[in-house]
Amino acid sequence: MKFVMKNNAQNKTGIIILAAGNSSRLGRPKQLLEFKESTLLKNTISEALKVENSFVIVVTGSNHDVIESELNLPEITFSFNSDWEKGMSSSIKKGINQLLDHNPDCEQCILAVCDQPFVTNSVFENLILESCKTQKGIAASAYSETLGTPVLFNKKYFQELLELNGQEGAKKLVKKYAEDVVSVLFEKGNIDIDTEEDYNKLIC
Repeated sequence: MKFVMKNNAQNKTGIIILAAGNSSRLGRPKQLLEFKESTLLKNTISEALKVENSFVIVVTGSNHDVIESELNLPEITFSFNSDWEKGMSSSIKKGINQLLDHNPDCEQCILAVCDQPFVTNSVFENLILESCKTQKGIAASAYSETLGTPVLFNKKYFQELLELNGQEGAKKLVKKYAEDVVSVLFEKGNIDIDTEEDYNKLIC
């Protein structure tokens, strides 16, 4: 797997991969499930690193030691969320704060998860292109009659992302600011891995 280093001065998009959960329904870290001669998390990272003018932050929590040692990638920034048990909002806030530390001039961020096996760099790039083309502040992936991850937010929404609480996710803002949202088709975006059955279907 080849990774390309990027020039930080041009990194306008921060891609935050949320990988802090403990995979309670699966019973083992979904981040490290084997997929495409790699792992679910490493596959997502690999695709994110292909996006031009971007940088990648991976928010870890449960099992962070084994996950970070397994990856050992200098091209990405790890951000350990010690409050991961408090819910998705804590990981989003950790990622946004890390993003602002890394590049205060960042124009936008994409929130992604590690268990959508069919995510590609094109999925990320399409969000950026559609947001730019439509001048919408939010670009959300569309699948199964819903909007979800990966989802892009313009920097004007960073503060509200930092104000999320508990199990609240980014979908709260997608709904609140529906008039500022463009939907972008993500084929197979509905496929994610939560259980052993999900994983068996994926690899069979």
